[in-house]
Amino acid sequence: MKWWQSGFLMISVFSIIACLGLLVPPAAGVAQNMTEHSWIYNQGYSDDMRIYQTTSGLHGQKLVTGTRGTGTISRSIDAHVYGGFEDGFNEIWANEWGVYQNKPSLYSEPITKSDLRNALCAKNYEVGSIYSESYSEIRDLVKDTSVSQTNENSVYSIHTEADGTARVGARVQRSTSSAPAYIMTGSYQGYTNMRMQLESGNASIMTLPCP
Repeated sequence: MKWWQSGFLMISVFSIIACLGLLVPPAAGVAQNMTEHSWIYNQGYSDDMRIYQTTSGLHGQKLVTGTRGTGTISRSIDAHVYGGFEDGFNEIWANEWGVYQNKPSLYSEPITKSDLRNALCAKNYEVGSIYSESYSEIRDLVKDTSVSQTNENSVYSIHTEADGTARVGARVQRSTSSAPAYIMTGSYQGYTNMRMQLESGNASIMTLPCP
């Protein structure tokens, strides 16, 4: 941690490997997995959170990470969740690298708000995955969102550059009785450059609401 006259600069490198080699009780074992690769640059206000878990309750592995506040951030996350399979092996692997600068003077609310909006929501009931994005108060927006959904897997690829308000959300949950393997919510104001790829697999009969 270093203090500079230009603001607060923090570089964090975060890695977690959580493994359990014991058998999971049958009631808690619901096979599901997901992989995330993401990078975001935001100059403005950020409020996001991610929850990763292999099983519900006081079992398995859990991981929560998030960022909130006004400033400049550049952050990448690589994560993998593997849980509930018959071999009884659960794993969360995650790496978070970030640079955070407290420079609130770089962002100010626009005097005249734009009414231009854009939104997308994709669901895969067979896999148990959902991704949604919405953009409002748009001054500039360039986005490239690709969705691939089959009965076996879902792949969501996002590349967005926006000046305005951006909101994203995702969830991976195989069934209504299983614990969500992944929950993500994010709200960003100001300038945002975001790249993300989410992949999940396995069967599901879940009814998925949009975040």
